[in-house]
Amino acid sequence: MKKDSKHIIIATGGTGGHIFPAVSLANNLIKEGFNLTLTTDIRGLKFFDDNIKKYTKVIKSSPLLKKKISVSVLKIIFAIFESLIFLNKKRPKFIFGMGGYSSFPVCFAAMVLRIPFLIYENNLTMGKANRFLTPFAKKIFVSYQDIDGIKKKYEKKIVVIGNILREEIFSRSGKKEKNEKDLNILVLGGSQAAKIFAEVLPDIFINCKKNDIDFKVYQQCLADQKSDLQVKYERNKINYELFSFTFDIIKYYNTSSLVITRAGSSALAELLNCKIPIISIPLSTSSENHQLKNAQYFKKKGFGFMIEEKDIENKLFELLISIHKDKSMLSFIQTNQSKHSDKNVFTNIKKELNKLFYEN
Repeated sequence: MKKDSKHIIIATGGTGGHIFPAVSLANNLIKEGFNLTLTTDIRGLKFFDDNIKKYTKVIKSSPLLKKKISVSVLKIIFAIFESLIFLNKKRPKFIFGMGGYSSFPVCFAAMVLRIPFLIYENNLTMGKANRFLTPFAKKIFVSYQDIDGIKKKYEKKIVVIGNILREEIFSRSGKKEKNEKDLNILVLGGSQAAKIFAEVLPDIFINCKKNDIDFKVYQQCLADQKSDLQVKYERNKINYELFSFTFDIIKYYNTSSLVITRAGSSALAELLNCKIPIISIPLSTSSENHQLKNAQYFKKKGFGFMIEEKDIENKLFELLISIHKDKSMLSFIQTNQSKHSDKNVFTNIKKELNKLFYEN
């Protein structure tokens, strides 16, 4: 795409599941010569590295919390007014909304100012903010054809672009720094880490060790969980490595033969494209149970296993025993994963942006 001085705004924020695709998109478009700004709330700012922060504008927002409805509504209204002032000053060519509560005020302000915007949904179910914005969006970019929650009258707006992922995922996908006979288990809890994983999984791993299942655990955990996990793993002679949030998660992908993770759309998509078998344990309190729907879809496609949170203690040990006895279970999943690729996602996006950029 030819360099153009016209301005694009990418509206994101909240959790890593919204931030990481936005940063990936921004880095790609900046490389292509676009002039852009990312908007985020304070919560999301910590996921931006120094290279991308210079393109960032913070707009404070809030999810719609039922227990604090009045305060939430006031914060959202304030965020809309802040967005109106910002957009009126910048007058971007269009807005790219990444979904979630943090993108909503910016897209709503764009609607008021009649600035074209498109929305992106990488879950299998359309989120609340995106559902509200659907009638006013120019286009709806989705990761999967099988998405729910979009009314039939808006289906003409849908463009299946694939999952927006870091380019490093595509360039390093499939590469391994391990012996294929080793069982190296990576435990991910999302950008916030999963407290319950640190509480429940160690005893399951210890039980595996007692049953002569040898493996190494790479586990993401909260900083205040590290010391307890260290004591427990060392006492039981489990080979392990602990880490908190990292910008270099790919190095752990490259050493892992199996991942236990939440079912956030971005994490699942990265693992799918890296061809790493997945045991997804969806967060039971996720909005509209979207993580369960993500996990069910991946299980149906043969991209991984699924265990509901309430069944971890009963079913995970049995599954790990089965995998240890029959490694072809993992090979079967990798074969299915190899049939899927999102490597053309940026080409698909740029094709659509060309239309929006020059037709409006």
